[in-house]
Amino acid sequence: MGWKKVEGTDTVYVIKPDANNSTEYVKDYLEDLETEIEESEDESEEAEEVTFTLERDLQEALRRNIRSLEQGLEITDGGQERHTIAGFVDITSCDAQGRIVVIELKAPIAKPEVIAQTLAYMEAVQTEDKKEVRGIIVASDFADRVKLAARQIPNLKLVKYSIQFNFNLID
Repeated sequence: MGWKKVEGTDTVYVIKPDANNSTEYVKDYLEDLETEIEESEDESEEAEEVTFTLERDLQEALRRNIRSLEQGLEITDGGQERHTIAGFVDITSCDAQGRIVVIELKAPIAKPEVIAQTLAYMEAVQTEDKKEVRGIIVASDFADRVKLAARQIPNLKLVKYSIQFNFNLID
């Protein structure tokens, strides 16, 4: 059919040539597209770094004041994320009734995948420790599907956090 392959930086395009059998007419468009892709990748990497830093800061703050999440909680992981066959649990604690509490942190909005992730952690910990386990997901907000799904899981709780900045003038 006369289509030509044009290679970009990380992408291959298939372009239909014009009446002169040339693909030059899309050259500027493809250069702009490549620039947009590169900028988008850079922004995505920056967003991941910010999210990672915020989640780490959230974890540190919560570890310092775990009882603000729930009275009676005691951290049991020695200050380190617990490694399980399902992955790394952000915070492992024990509640006032002696149940293990798996705490999963999401700095931005918690998406539906967090339900499967947390349930997998809970099952892995329960299998390893042979004790009753429940879960808490902490996030700045929750997708509607997360809220709906969590209502069907009696041993899973969603907790929304917020950040407040106070500014005080220094003389």
